[in-house]
Amino acid sequence: MKKCLLIVAVLLLALPFASVLADGHLPDLGGRTVTVAVENAYPPFNVIDEETGEGVGWDYDTLGEICARLNCVPEYIETSWEGLIVAVSNGEYDMAADGITITEERAQIVDYSEGYIDVIQRMMVRVGEDRFSNAEDFVAGDFVIGVQVATTNYIAAAELVDEDRIVGYGEFGLAVQALITGDIDAVVIDDVAGQGYTGLNADKIKLLPDDLIKQQLGFIYPQGSELVEPFDMALSDMRADGTLDAINAKWLGDGEAEEEMMLPDLDGRVIIVASENAYPPFNFIDEETGELDGWDFDTLGEICERLNCALEYIETGWEGMIIAVSNGEFDLAAGGITITEERKELVAFSNGYIDINQRLMVRIGEDRFANAEEFVAGDFVIGVQVATTNYIAASDLVGEERIVGYDSFGFAVQALISGDVDGVVIDDVAGQGYVGVNAEDIKLLPDLLTQEQLGFIYPLDSDLVEPINMALGSMMEDGTLAAINAKWFGDGEEEM
Repeated sequence: MKKCLLIVAVLLLALPFASVLADGHLPDLGGRTVTVAVENAYPPFNVIDEETGEGVGWDYDTLGEICARLNCVPEYIETSWEGLIVAVSNGEYDMAADGITITEERAQIVDYSEGYIDVIQRMMVRVGEDRFSNAEDFVAGDFVIGVQVATTNYIAAAELVDEDRIVGYGEFGLAVQALITGDIDAVVIDDVAGQGYTGLNADKIKLLPDDLIKQQLGFIYPQGSELVEPFDMALSDMRADGTLDAINAKWLGDGEAEEEMMLPDLDGRVIIVASENAYPPFNFIDEETGELDGWDFDTLGEICERLNCALEYIETGWEGMIIAVSNGEFDLAAGGITITEERKELVAFSNGYIDINQRLMVRIGEDRFANAEEFVAGDFVIGVQVATTNYIAASDLVGEERIVGYDSFGFAVQALISGDVDGVVIDDVAGQGYVGVNAEDIKLLPDLLTQEQLGFIYPLDSDLVEPINMALGSMMEDGTLAAINAKWFGDGEEEM
């Protein structure tokens, strides 16, 4: 993610959420009933409350809020996991919610919502397990994994050990019970669901710290469903106004995993941070005070409060920043840096801290094309900032010969308004800022070109990666990161 001008940050912070909602931008589904397949056996996403006999969980709260915003009625139908995805593909349900991992294979038969949460697969073991302490030790032995069949967790287990060391179960509850009774030695499970089970059985089971695989979850729909776009828009609304954070805190953010984990003490260590100081809302110079400000400074400041370290910021140009960190000139760099496989060859990344979508910005009244596919089919020209992942996305879209590079996105947007280019590929957060001050001239098309994550970068093999990830994790668990996100990103400007 790169870049936007200071005016974007000012807009993101200045415009009230209520003014965005006032224009009635969300679709009205007219009271439509939406049939939702749920397993009711996958806490904390969906489960039957033993006292009331009613379905509860993250899925129920989130879909209830979505339908409140879209004027629809969710009808939940209990369905076994094994046939759920195929049933949705066949149109037996309007959608399914069940902590469903987004995969390319599944995307061949169903449509996905935007990813709503990142999950890490971990290994669950019995409390007091002393035969192994991590996944590597487990694999080296002859221990047996239990896992729910037809899940990405099963695939992860099969990549860890041979099939003859895996026992499949119809649902995770049965696998967890088999672990408790000693029939198996471990369970591979998503960390969120794993924390739900450990919360109910804290004296019997625990999660090992190893991150096996990181993935995103999403709702699924029959291919071509007209529900995908309005539900994604409602989810974006909920992110922007903090409602999704509140639901996450209720069901996912009880902090049980972090309470058992002591954060490292860096003993006052000074950490040298490369910062461009020209990339709001992540980092910039406050014009009134002349002080550094932005998401990076708030977040890294809180991290060092928790780890007992000190920060020294050094202003550095974007173009050479990644190489400079790779060469060890800085301990880390912050500045909305997109996580890519190519960059991973040069630097180490933190865990991703925010998801960003790239979209195509066009002029108001544009009638030569209505979406990215039609843009590509023509001979239209894209403007974009050089040396960014937006430039890479533009190249993938139309090829180098149809791209005009600019030193900043402000120049690219001005070129679009003046008619020198036909579109601009830009991150949606920054794009909404530019649209806010040029609403009579430009708009964003709804197509999501790419979805990416941002992270901090370090020299390869840096000893700071793990402690800063642990501090980030604790901030996610106790709501501190959500509060910082709300301050800098959460004013509702992501809506079209």
